[in-house]
Formats: sequence, structure tokens, C-alpha cells
Amino acid sequence: METRYREELMYIDGKECESVSGRWIDVENPSHIGTFAGRAPRANAEDVDRAVQAAYRAFPEWKKLRPQDRGILLDKIADEVEKIQEEIAYTIASENGNAIRTQARGEAKNGVDRFRYYSGLGTEIKGTTYPGPNNFLLYSRREPLGVVAGITPWNAPVQLAVAKMGAALLTGNTMVLKVASDAPLAAMRVAKTAAKLLPPGVLNVISGSGTECGDALCAHPLVAKISLTGSTDVGKSVLHHAADRVLNTTLELGGKNPVIVFEDVKIEKTAKGLIPGARIARQGQSCSSGSRVYVHRSIFEEFTQALAKEMSALKVGDACDEESYLGAISSKVQFDKVSGFIRRAQETPGVKMLCGGLPEAGSPLTEGYHVLPTVFTCENDDTFLSKLELFGPIIACIPFDTEEEAIKMANDTHYGLAAFVWSSDTGRAIRVAHSIDAGWVMVNGGGGQIQGHPYGGMKQSGLGREHCLEGMLESFTELKGVLVNLDYGK
Repeated sequence: METRYREELMYIDGKECESVSGRWIDVENPSHIGTFAGRAPRANAEDVDRAVQAAYRAFPEWKKLRPQDRGILLDKIADEVEKIQEEIAYTIASENGNAIRTQARGEAKNGVDRFRYYSGLGTEIKGTTYPGPNNFLLYSRREPLGVVAGITPWNAPVQLAVAKMGAALLTGNTMVLKVASDAPLAAMRVAKTAAKLLPPGVLNVISGSGTECGDALCAHPLVAKISLTGSTDVGKSVLHHAADRVLNTTLELGGKNPVIVFEDVKIEKTAKGLIPGARIARQGQSCSSGSRVYVHRSIFEEFTQALAKEMSALKVGDACDEESYLGAISSKVQFDKVSGFIRRAQETPGVKMLCGGLPEAGSPLTEGYHVLPTVFTCENDDTFLSKLELFGPIIACIPFDTEEEAIKMANDTHYGLAAFVWSSDTGRAIRVAHSIDAGWVMVNGGGGQIQGHPYGGMKQSGLGREHCLEGMLESFTELKGVLVNLDYGK
């Protein structure tokens, strides 16, 4: 399937529209510098107000629907998105550089699956009864919040947009979804497909920058909740907006996620497993990337060589090429950052590059924002490679001697999103998993989150949980207690 230029419009109050200003965002194809995947409107505060007002007007009627009926609509949305699943996959690959075979196609399918997951949870939006005096009925109920501001990133645009839409809409909220300006096209296509099956104003889709559009959305007085996936710095800014009105806020933020590899692992199998855990298929551009790897000193040399061999074998290329394992860094801004990190690491004492780096001059890979899968070894845990969220296909390996030392280094960070533990001793692996300050831990695997399982961060990696029933109820509804005097009127 050939990629093609896409021009997406926003969707406000049941209608497609341009921005009030008439300005556009050009979306570059990172696999081919200077070419464009499409464009989307550049919204400002006036567009934000139109979208929020529409959502606010739609809320009273939408919340009256039975949750099961809202779920039926989400299931119909899943059917429609499934029909354009392959188109969505190629759009993702074209706009953010995620390889079609290993990443973009799976994300498009995940969007369908997430709509179906939330469609079946309608009967779970319920309260309970409580013990009390015999002449009183005490019960609770779950009620929607109002207008939800959903703000999504560019690295997994469809997956994370659907997670926010599904949870917010099923629980009876209306929504304004602001898609990422760097990769707006696929998320807009999916969200508009959904919105056209819903009453006008229930779901509104806007595109624009954080300063022109995102800030205005977070500060709007009619917004009742903010759900953001983004960097820790952006999350802090959102919290300032939320504090002014004491808003319910869900934040999934940055991560510098530890991987602990004990001496009893199967070396080749674990080296292969680390690669998906580091999100190399997404060029390492994931908040859950396991990019700082603590390896027991007794196997450090053998393991890092095995890892470098596996990483060197991965094919880098055009994201729409079926043979590519990984595509391109999402933008020039991100590419310059990652390139700078690699050059800095090469000049850092005690750091050795085992494989990867930047493509050679004249290589076809220089036609896009490509970086080779890279492995560094570090003498200790004190370099920037262990501290900064690099957002590139880079793994840094550090030796350790004892379990206690590994746990201490793993927790020596202000982040706390994800972690990975590898050991043939299941008891030890679970003990270590419980000792790591992270909201999501995988043992002996490098996969992603499974729908229905809680996901979210500790410390400065976020607030709240997503992708699960508990997170949906806690983050998108209010729990109201009702007391009824049964003796009244006697």
C-alpha cells in the first residue's frame, strides 16, 4: 500500500472544520526528510472554546444514556475503525516513523481492541450499599465528571487516544481530544470516525501546539478533567492549570526505566527479550522503554556482547517498508536531541559504544531521521545515560554485584513508571519486582501493557492508572454517597 498525503480537518459539534485562523500544521514524513505526510489545522484558544462549549452542551443528554448503550456505540465504533485499520497503520508509519511491520500495524489493531474492551464495561459502572441504621438506606453511585480534556502524544498516537476516548465516553463524560501536533493525522482519522457515530458535541477533535491550543484547553473553565500523556515537564505545567480549579487529573509522564538482569538468566533469550522491552521497534521513543540495564558483573561481558549482536542485526529503514524492524526518529527536533546524546556518550569517560550510533555519511539512511540501534556499556551508574530519558534506540548497560545494589540503583531516580526483571529464580524475581519503585513491572518478558491491567507511574512519572477498569472508575467518575431516611412519612 502506497503512502499518500492526508489533509485532516478538526471535528467540532458534529462538523468537520478548519481552524478559525485558517492556519495549518505541516506534518513531515521522518523517513524522507523534506517530504510531508499531510497537514492538520492549527487551532488556537478560539477553536478550543468552540470545542469545549460544544462538549459542555452535549454533556447533560449524553450522561443520561445507560452505560450499556454507550458501550454499544463504542462497539460500533470499533467495527468502523477496523475497516480502515490498514490505512491507519500506514498513516502512523508515515507521520511518526514507527515501522509498519513491528509497530504501526499492531497499534492500529490495538485501537480497535481498546474500543471493544471499553464497550464491554458498561455494567461495571456501579456503586454499592453500605451497612447503617435499619431506618436508613446507604448507597453510592458513580457519576461522570463533565467535559474531559484528552491530550495525547506523538509516539503512540492512536493507542493512547483510544484509551482516553474509551474510558471518558463510556463513563458518560464528553470530550475534547487534542492530538499531538507532530503526529496528528492517524489519531484524527480514528477520533473523527468515532465522533461521527456519536451525538454532536460528545466527542470533539482539535489539533494544534501545546502553547496555542493545549494550554487554552487545560485552562478552560468548563473543563472538568484533564487526561494527559506526555513529558514530566508538560505534566507539571498541566498540574498548575488543574490546581487553580482543583481538577481531577490523570498524568502518564516520562520514565527512565530500569532493567535488572541476574546471573542465572538464559543469555541469548534474555538479550532478545530486552529489545522489545527497550521499545526499539519504536526507536526507543516510549515512556516505558527499559533503556538502563543493570547486568550482574559475572555475566556482564558475555551478555552485553550478545545484546550488541542482536541489536546490530535489526534492519533500519523506511517505516513503510515491510522489511524494516525500526523506522525513523519522529522529527528533526527529536533526531538532533538523540544524535547529541550519542555524541556526548562517545566522549564520556568510562563509556564504550558496542554497536550502533549514527549512519555513515552518504548512507541511504541519512535521507531520513534514522539512528542505528545502539548499545553502550558504562563503568558505573553515574553517567547521564542512566539519568536522562533519551527517547532514542539506545540501551546503556551497567554492572552490579548484589541484589541490594541493583535495587538501589534502579530506584535512584525521580521517575517511577516501568521496570523489567530477568531471573530464572522466580521467587527472587518477584521479590525484586516488589522492591522497585515503579507503577508497572514485567518479570521475564519485554512486552507491552495488556488491556485491563493497571498502568501508570509513581513519583514524577504520573498520577492515576489507565487501560483498566479500576483506573477508568477512579479517574473518570465521581463516587457519590446517598443516604435515604426510610422512616420519613411514617
